[in-house]
Amino acid sequence: MVTAFSRRTVLLTGAGVTAGLALPAVAHAAPDSGVGFTLDAETLDGGEQITSVTLDTARLGPIDPASLTTTTFSVHVKATSPIDTGGQDIGYDLDRAVTAARLDRRGNIVLALSHGEGQTGGGTLGYINSKSRNVRLDLVYTITQNAPLRRYGRPVTVTRFTQGRLANPEVDAFTYHVSRSGMKYRLYSPAPRRGRRPLIVWLHGGGEGASLPDGYYDNETTLRANRGALGFATPEAQKIFEGAYVVTPQCTAAWMDDGPRFAPLIQEVVRDVLRTRAVDPGRVYVVGCSNGGYMSLKMTTVYPATFAASVPICGVVAGRKAGDPPLIPDGELTAIRTPTWLVASADDDTVDPQANSVHAHDLIPRSTLTLYDHVVWDGHQFPGHWSWIYVARNDPSDHGTHVWQWMARKRA
Repeated sequence: MVTAFSRRTVLLTGAGVTAGLALPAVAHAAPDSGVGFTLDAETLDGGEQITSVTLDTARLGPIDPASLTTTTFSVHVKATSPIDTGGQDIGYDLDRAVTAARLDRRGNIVLALSHGEGQTGGGTLGYINSKSRNVRLDLVYTITQNAPLRRYGRPVTVTRFTQGRLANPEVDAFTYHVSRSGMKYRLYSPAPRRGRRPLIVWLHGGGEGASLPDGYYDNETTLRANRGALGFATPEAQKIFEGAYVVTPQCTAAWMDDGPRFAPLIQEVVRDVLRTRAVDPGRVYVVGCSNGGYMSLKMTTVYPATFAASVPICGVVAGRKAGDPPLIPDGELTAIRTPTWLVASADDDTVDPQANSVHAHDLIPRSTLTLYDHVVWDGHQFPGHWSWIYVARNDPSDHGTHVWQWMARKRA
């Protein structure tokens, strides 16, 4: 029996590896009791968070679940920016609260971590104000064992922990691609079946573009910052669209910086997917939020025959500031023939809904507008600009028809 249990923690650095060592007063460890661990993540509406860590303990043999409690292990994380922030601290250095500990069906230990909308310390992204960009933080997790586990009645101490990959099944379902012009994109492919499928083009907001002066072009922030694209890859959406491809191009800057230049690059990504996948060219849909809301409208002015429907969310058509020329002139808006459903919230203090979404709705022939009072989901109120949360949940409706069903019925 172990009557005393002391520990010391040692950090080993290099190639994204960290270790926490816990040494018992009386050692009863397996010949090689070091284990790796996976960071388990989920993209919430407010951004991706690490929700648990999975310790690869199955190979140590059957662990007695009675020896596993929320205090058996401690979890610490240090998060830092991968690029220069200009002095802004976007990281954190803190202990993560373990809320549950269990064995999964393989015999691995899963430590559930406290997380939730607006909770500090679980996020994988940081926002750099001076660059108006989200970046994926460098995360270093340290696991410390505080009490022995039991296997066949004997104590087991893990002497080495090695940090492994970040696992987010929804994000990982999108594959990595680069177009001929160098624009990166991620692609979700539906389950195989006969026939051609729809294609949904998701255009991200301004904070999810690259920061090329810093050499930062990750091709993944678009899927980790919010559920916009992920919503269309859910089983619910896939059933409505009868299996759809979802493509998420990543801008090298911000779409609004130069929409006319970026439009052909997005069109090239669409053609890449049309050329390499079984896509129905008559069922290509474009959806975008904020910067991407502007770009989804711009795409239908530049390529009026490409898209069967457009859903611009809290998009921009007016000038950036008073006196600036509009980003999309009234004449272009009145000429749009693509079926268009605009979504915004009245309390949006980032993009004025009256000067942008409402104004565009007044000019685009036969367009639909859903204007919410606030952005509230599962009892949590988000900033008014985040109305893409509703589209990611198929919430907007008009005369009993929800936006996903409306899209799925449209043909170019």
